Amino acid sequence: MKARVPQGKGPQNLQQIAKQAQKLQEQMDALSQELEAKEYTATSGGDAVKATVLGNMEVKSIEIKPEVVDPDDIDMLSDLVIGAVNEALRAAADDKSQRMEELSGGLSVPGLF
Repeated sequence: MKARVPQGKGPQNLQQIAKQAQKLQEQMDALSQELEAKEYTATSGGDAVKATVLGNMEVKSIEIKPEVVDPDDIDMLSDLVIGAVNEALRAAADDKSQRMEELSGGLSVPGLF
């Protein structure tokens, strides 16, 4: 038994789908570039340490209040820095994931994004 494509619904629909996929890819590329430049900031230790990262997962800055710098407790300062950086990175990743999902309507096509 041969499968038949209904008249008028073959190549035109495929072309339409291809155009929509291309448009979606262009929108996702633009969103990705926008998000890579966006800054995300998080703090730890009651704002004692503030970390700012970019959407491309690079650390932009780390601010440390002088009162938390204790030469006898470097481990605590290290923990505060790690906590602030990780929280800022998590915020960047979550924002990108949410915005991409909104754009794609939850569509998951391997290699598309």
